[in-house]
Amino acid sequence: MKLDLTDHVVLVTGASRGIGRAIAAAMAASGARVALHCRQNRDEVRELADSLGKGARVFSADLADEASPARLIDQVLDHFGGLDVLVNNAGIALESPEDMDDAQWSRNWRITLQVNLTAAAELCRRAVRHFKPAGGGRIINVASRAAFRGDTVDYLAYAASKGGLVSLTRSLARGCGKDNIKAFVVAPGFVDTEMARAFIERYGESIVLDDIALSRLTRPEDLAPLVVFLASGAADHATGATFDVNAGSYVH
Repeated sequence: MKLDLTDHVVLVTGASRGIGRAIAAAMAASGARVALHCRQNRDEVRELADSLGKGARVFSADLADEASPARLIDQVLDHFGGLDVLVNNAGIALESPEDMDDAQWSRNWRITLQVNLTAAAELCRRAVRHFKPAGGGRIINVASRAAFRGDTVDYLAYAASKGGLVSLTRSLARGCGKDNIKAFVVAPGFVDTEMARAFIERYGESIVLDDIALSRLTRPEDLAPLVVFLASGAADHATGATFDVNAGSYVH
């Protein structure tokens, strides 16, 4: 089945690399006009926008800044004149051992929750505010298997933020369905990205491979088609659902 997102405006946060970059490319390949959010690597994302065509545009915002989500949505709406799909993909994972300095641990907690959950919630709120009078829309939040199975003690904030993102999504699905607004969770496991390479180099790829059922690590391109499928409306009656993409390492 060919998915056609022609005339759809899609905002993808964290589009500079990895999962977000793959999602943005897949959306454009299906005809969407893509708003690519980034915090850094702006020149690299501009090159991506140029390669995608279809009016793709780059928007910079530091989601650790509490005021940035509202500005980001406003800028996207001002430029494109509307929004059909929000993909909350941006996220951080700050290693915070239990014996870390108290002030630094607290700072890491606050930043992680701000970027991974609070900013996503504000973007969802602003998107819903636009979707209601516009006749509907779709939200796809990229969480993690850590939301369901937990993570290590060094990444308590990451797991907590992703668990909150799942609950947020389900609440939006239940509360906004009558307004033709659908919300979904995609929960990856370990994905072979630049961010994950540090872990692989430190502990070895075999540790990760031993934890999955398939013969290779999940790649960003393995998630992108599912996100396009959800954005297309082909799975609207799965609103509120979580889709596990973790090579069989965990099924909740």
